[in-house]
Amino acid sequence: VKSPSGRPLALPYIVMEYVKGRTVAKLLRHGQALPINEAVQITVGVLSALEYSHYEGIVHRDIKPGNIMITHDGKVKVMDFGIARALADSSATMTSTNSVVGTAQYLSPEQARGEVVDARSDLYSTGCLLYELLTGKPPFQGDSAVAVAYQHVSEMPKPPSQVAPDIPEPLDRVVMKSLAKNREERYQSAADMRNDLLSAVRGDQISAPAIGTWQTTLHNPAVQPAATIVADQPAHTTQTMPAARPLPQDAPSVYSPASADLDNSTDDEEDEEAARKKKKKKIAAIVAVVIVVLLAISGLTAAIVFSGKSDEPQRAVTMVEVPDLTGMNEQAATTALENVGLKIVVGDEIPDDKVPEGEFLSSDPQAGESVKKGSEVVVHFSAGPDEATVPDLAGLTEDSARQQLEALGIAVSSVEIKDAAGIEKGKVIGTDPAAGSTLNLQNKPSITLYVASGEVELDSLVGRSLGQAQAALNELKLQFDITHVNSSEPADTVIEQEPGAGKQPISTRVKITVSDGPAETQEEPAEKPDPSPTDPQGVEDPTMEIPE
Repeated sequence: VKSPSGRPLALPYIVMEYVKGRTVAKLLRHGQALPINEAVQITVGVLSALEYSHYEGIVHRDIKPGNIMITHDGKVKVMDFGIARALADSSATMTSTNSVVGTAQYLSPEQARGEVVDARSDLYSTGCLLYELLTGKPPFQGDSAVAVAYQHVSEMPKPPSQVAPDIPEPLDRVVMKSLAKNREERYQSAADMRNDLLSAVRGDQISAPAIGTWQTTLHNPAVQPAATIVADQPAHTTQTMPAARPLPQDAPSVYSPASADLDNSTDDEEDEEAARKKKKKKIAAIVAVVIVVLLAISGLTAAIVFSGKSDEPQRAVTMVEVPDLTGMNEQAATTALENVGLKIVVGDEIPDDKVPEGEFLSSDPQAGESVKKGSEVVVHFSAGPDEATVPDLAGLTEDSARQQLEALGIAVSSVEIKDAAGIEKGKVIGTDPAAGSTLNLQNKPSITLYVASGEVELDSLVGRSLGQAQAALNELKLQFDITHVNSSEPADTVIEQEPGAGKQPISTRVKITVSDGPAETQEEPAEKPDPSPTDPQGVEDPTMEIPE
């Protein structure tokens, strides 16, 4: 978009989620209460949304059934942050016309009085919502928004159980505490209210006091809301009302049109038209008195403010520094924060490759920042590495391998025993996934260990050549001895082995007998001829007979 001069203009815009469902107002349109469990479930969803909103520093200021949606799958959505304010700017509760913004049926007392709003104002409106979910009607009703706002400031509603007798007493107490006029007596956070509400449903211990407590702690009704509102405007719409101021103790009491005595002096013969006129006159008189008193109080207040003099003592604000929590676990960090008067709120764990699991990672506010004493500090701790690489575990014992994997955040799903040449029994020979694989630790990975049996399968070597037998034994990493013998088998052929084929320990020494072939046949030596006599005298005649 360009301006008339041709310069580009930046236009702000809002992107919103499209939600399919229906509002809580439609569920309540017939004035029928919801089942207790359903009412609690909706309220818990609203409180969870407010917890996040308040954590981000946003006060909604207009919690009501029309701003709560239930999706088709049962999720609770809080909508319409149109009049929301940042907590840092929560003192700006009024518009430029000095008017209070909100919906009368669910307006907190401080909103009606034009005071500073905070997260507890939203909890009051949530209490009004819960009241209506349980009973089918809001805690206060009147003929006009002024009448309803007056009741929020000065009256306590009936306990829900007096409207719907099936409501248990603990749930009564939770509702009434959320509707306390003094915000210091309400729940101090959405999480506190949600926890108490769930405990009440489960029958556990809750922090809310007995119902009778609130009848004795009701605020002085001298503080009145006032409004100049179009008469035919419905009380359930978001309205703008002039901010009220505290009235002096001697100021005349102001009553809402719903509770005013319209015509105690009217006799039985007065017709209906006369009574109606008298009622209008009385309302006009009340509004006139309120306006006059408000103008007087406004002038007095302005004088006090501009003069710098105030009867209310100023509270001293103690500031402390957020300590450095580096290297601390949750327990140590809690102690360190409490020592300086701060409260810890543990945030989500965040994966980090460098910071060990369970150690401090970050905080909001950060270390060194100055904050009010008693403030909450959101602390995030490390979830450890996001990924891990499967290590090479070959040669380790099963126990050692398990310990190394657990230290990395990897579990062992199963152990398989396998034969492995030369590997001792009980030693790891591999994994699945294999070493070097990357695993996502957020998925809680597990692996399979392969462990050596300490045995190998020895095949029959008989009939193989000596070379083949040696290769097979070397592959199984078995020691062996060779004996050569003559046999009818071809030379260089294995004719025997000990032990035979089958499972054998890896320490087995195999003896093999190898044929050298059949033995060679030896020829008989030829007869030597008699030597020729060279000396007849010295040679006896073999045929000579010896005389007796």
